[in-house]
Amino acid sequence: MLLLGAVLLLLALPSHGQETPERPEVLPIPKGACAGWMAGIPGHPGHNGTPGRDGRDGTPGVKGEKGDPGFAGPKGDTGETGVTGVEGPRGFPGIPGRKGEPGESAYVYRSAFSVGLETRVTIPNIPIRFTKIFSNQQNHYDGTTGKFYCNIPGLYYFSYHITVYLKDVKVSLYKKDKAVLFTYDQFQDKNVDQASGSVLLYLEKGDQVWLQVYGDGEDNGVYADNVHDSTFTGFLLYHDIE
Repeated sequence: MLLLGAVLLLLALPSHGQETPERPEVLPIPKGACAGWMAGIPGHPGHNGTPGRDGRDGTPGVKGEKGDPGFAGPKGDTGETGVTGVEGPRGFPGIPGRKGEPGESAYVYRSAFSVGLETRVTIPNIPIRFTKIFSNQQNHYDGTTGKFYCNIPGLYYFSYHITVYLKDVKVSLYKKDKAVLFTYDQFQDKNVDQASGSVLLYLEKGDQVWLQVYGDGEDNGVYADNVHDSTFTGFLLYHDIE
């Protein structure tokens, strides 16, 4: 840098044999300026200044396109049951539905009979043969033996009504060779009387039930004619589902 300053000074001096030209006006060197100025060493960067104030809000931009729906979140907990509201007004009746298909009929277990006596002749200690049949659709009563034969296990109801005439009457209802019910009626002279009895019995398949005069034959006043009947009836109340 010193060499450059010296060269510039020599160029500024006048050459020999030439008129010294009029010296141009030399501007004063600024105060503090240094002759033969050279650039100094760069200074250190200054400290960051205080952040400026926030600018004004910009103009709203154009509305963007609708984004894709996000993934479904986990199911939330069940909330508490709310208070029951006030009952609303009754609605109009709905249209009747179509008629359903006929269902299969349930099987009904049937066993019943009702029979009467056609003659007053009865023999003690054997089944009384009631041969006047009022009803015996299942043929579970046998008129040739006077016995009812159980084909459907279950609970049965039996009853009998005996016309009493000429003698006293003592009859018994038998089940499986054992008397389970007794009925006695004392004959009143010149009068026709009635004796009856009824019972519920549980029967198993194959059991037999019948009526017979009980004793030695002295109490054999069972009677029947065209205007007086002695009857024997029984029927199933409900079958045993087992």
